[in-house]
Amino acid sequence: MTLPIVAYGDPVLRKVAEDITPDYPGLAKFIEDMWETMYASNGVGLAAPQVNRSIRLFAVDSEQMFANMDEKEIKEYDDAPGIKRIFINAQIVALDGEEWAYNEGCLSIPKIREDVKRQESVTIRYMDENFEERKDTFTGLTARVILHEYDHIEGKLFIDYMSPFKRKLIKGKLTDISKGRVNVDYKMVFPDK
Repeated sequence: MTLPIVAYGDPVLRKVAEDITPDYPGLAKFIEDMWETMYASNGVGLAAPQVNRSIRLFAVDSEQMFANMDEKEIKEYDDAPGIKRIFINAQIVALDGEEWAYNEGCLSIPKIREDVKRQESVTIRYMDENFEERKDTFTGLTARVILHEYDHIEGKLFIDYMSPFKRKLIKGKLTDISKGRVNVDYKMVFPDK
């Protein structure tokens, strides 16, 4: 089932999400719905708070990013072909490498994109969908998607990386999003509509 994406302005996007246990109600179905929602929205990552669940769970599919690149673009990144993975109760262990800018967007903040600087690699401890503990290091675009989704479970949004001046410039667009004055081709729920 495709779930509606929560729009900017909803308080759930600013909460630090809660850990879950293997007996979380309907977990397998929820994960299935997360994948379906992410793909229906043309996303490469989706965090549970974006579908109105304040839990520490997110999905990442960086494989599809590489599938849409030509060979020259792929050679720029050392993490091809990417991953498709569920992260539960994730905690960052280490951030390494130089910060680099990449133009990011967010399903909860449609039609707004901005260059965000993030570090080259992340080491993260998490549970997979079978609640098996894992600790992995990711680099490049995959690390970036993970860090973007991790921010969601920490109550942080990519626009928080913008300068105060740029935030002021997009204030009207953010208000429009909260009020539902934005056209998207996926289901959304708006806090001020």
